[in-house]
Amino acid sequence: MIVCSCNRITELEIRAMARIGAATTEAAYAALGCETQCGCCVDYAQELIDEERAPRPKLRLVASGKAPRAA
Repeated sequence: MIVCSCNRITELEIRAMARIGAATTEAAYAALGCETQCGCCVDYAQELIDEERAPRPKLRLVASGKAPRAA
């Protein structure tokens, strides 16, 4: 899905930049070699970054042989 039509940046690209350390849209866009143009995408791009950088629950194995569940 396209997040920024001005720069043709996709959701996958924003998420990838967040995983390698970009905490802001400015940092993500800079890592992709561009900068914000009209600004319509900034809120959504930041939501994606925040979602990608959020702590994820660790899974633990249970002795019952059932599927792992969040700790």
